[in-house]
Amino acid sequence: MSLPPKTVLSRARSCIRIEETALRATAKALGREFVATARAVHAASGAGRKLIFTGVGKNAAIAQKIAATFNSTGVSSCFLDATQALHGDLGLVDDGDLAFLLSNSGQSEEILRLVPMLRRFGVRIVAFTSTPASDLARNADLKLFYQVPREACPLKLAPTASTTAALALGDALAMVLLESRGLTRDDFARYHPAGNLGRVLLLRVKDIMRTGDRLPVAVDTVTTQDAILAMTKAKSGSIALVTKRSGVLSGILTDGDFRRSALTGPDFLRQPVARFMSRHPKVISEEALGVDALRLFEAHKIDDLIVVDARRRPVGLVDSQDLPRFKIM
Repeated sequence: MSLPPKTVLSRARSCIRIEETALRATAKALGREFVATARAVHAASGAGRKLIFTGVGKNAAIAQKIAATFNSTGVSSCFLDATQALHGDLGLVDDGDLAFLLSNSGQSEEILRLVPMLRRFGVRIVAFTSTPASDLARNADLKLFYQVPREACPLKLAPTASTTAALALGDALAMVLLESRGLTRDDFARYHPAGNLGRVLLLRVKDIMRTGDRLPVAVDTVTTQDAILAMTKAKSGSIALVTKRSGVLSGILTDGDFRRSALTGPDFLRQPVARFMSRHPKVISEEALGVDALRLFEAHKIDDLIVVDARRRPVGLVDSQDLPRFKIM
């Protein structure tokens, strides 16, 4: 069978559009059941209980991914193999846990067999399905419904739009709980200590800032020429300017400020740098996370960020050009 480019792209786009339709329908249909489930998760997590996710076939993979997402946000979760549960794995279940049973049809035999077993442990059951009239939905305490007008599979056999919608609904629940619990970047970093993600999340400003000879600082009474020479020596695009007596930051002179100063007349280099510096520059603490520096760069459209101590004295400089080197972009 040949695969002409036009045919390949047309089929691929059709598949994505079908799955997009399922996502839109699921988002539109969210209502009281979702709110009730979110509150139940919040209560279970707050009481030190865990979330249990189970499914068979493709839904097993979706259940594992949703459990992993909750774990990464600090909500204790696990995956229960529906078959192995009948042979001892029910030992991980505790009274007060919340179990999410994933089944698109709501009629999966292995999943339905778990319902009475889980109830014996005092576990509340969430039906995670696209079929409100199913046996699973009728026998559950709570319900999470996703909408699937049609699967993307042309044979109407392979789960496609249904698994996409289920995954998105699980992610939505996890993100709602993340915000309600006030999870911070520091918290998130604790759950991702390994690999590149953990390294980036744990980087602090003190780990990436320029110091020593690469941190140009001058009192704000020097001439513009002296300030430019100090910037050039440090190979920096800005210089921190401080008051003579206390050393407290009073302003910043950037390359842009320097170019604008040149428009004031031929003697601009002999003028006090305070005449051209930008007062009240954006600053950051050395203990702040590197991603917080990135947020300031993006929000204020600046290229350099002065790092100050508790007394607002310059101790470092973060140059936006350094961020890609640390993979903070």
